[in-house]
Amino acid sequence: MSLADGIFIDMCQDILEHGVSTQGEKVRPKWEDGTSAYTIKKFGVVNRYDLRKEFPAITLRRTAIKSCTDEMLWIWQKKSNNIHDLHSHIWDEWADEDGSIGKAYGYQMGVKHQYNEGMMDQVDRVIYDLKNNPFSRRILTNLYVHQDLHEMNLYPCAYSVTFNVTQEKGKEKLVLNAVLNQRSQDILTANNWNVCQYAVLVHMLAQVSNMEAGELLHVIADAHIYDRHIPIVRELIQRETYEAPKFWLNPEVRDFYQFTREDVRLENYVTGEQITDIPVAV
Repeated sequence: MSLADGIFIDMCQDILEHGVSTQGEKVRPKWEDGTSAYTIKKFGVVNRYDLRKEFPAITLRRTAIKSCTDEMLWIWQKKSNNIHDLHSHIWDEWADEDGSIGKAYGYQMGVKHQYNEGMMDQVDRVIYDLKNNPFSRRILTNLYVHQDLHEMNLYPCAYSVTFNVTQEKGKEKLVLNAVLNQRSQDILTANNWNVCQYAVLVHMLAQVSNMEAGELLHVIADAHIYDRHIPIVRELIQRETYEAPKFWLNPEVRDFYQFTREDVRLENYVTGEQITDIPVAV
């Protein structure tokens, strides 16, 4: 069993056994048939992944590493809010007729701000500080911009990342750690997807900053399992597990803006059967 499998199984069991139900509450999400999508939820779930020990892809079912990397690069590298710049269709439900999701995610990453060092967007500010002020306690991004929320087709779920660099005794390379904050997460459809894409991000930023990837701390304010997902999750966490895959990142890339989805892969990734046709609440 991989460490990520153990974390995922324990989290799901905790939510199912000790979570609270939103049944009967006024909830925003709806199923495709128009009925309310209720959940079992836990407040304040915190999971810690040490990227030096393993890459945190679960083996209970396959996480599509190239697709989740593509979405991460869509936000962090392309700084796009248009689904036509994305290879998958995961954002189609929230896009308008032109493909835009409004002033959300990549749009916010691309907005330039005035700093003492000049005009930079949030991503370039992070890279600048990792290279020039690595021990700063101010290296972070924020997508939850209140003045623009009314122009976002979906409020950001994974809304903030705080980076923190440490110097380990006896090691020459600095270690890059990160805290991913989420206001809300659909555990079945999005949990390991988000964990993997931000693990990839930490690896990429560490490589271009001549650092080593360290820990990823994942904080979820509202960790929930939808009512129609409960039997799927119960079956999933009873499956056989396997050893964690080996993560490969193209060592030739030294510029964050040169990475593509083809520069990542998971080697020896043995998993359980993929789950298809998962109902999605919108």
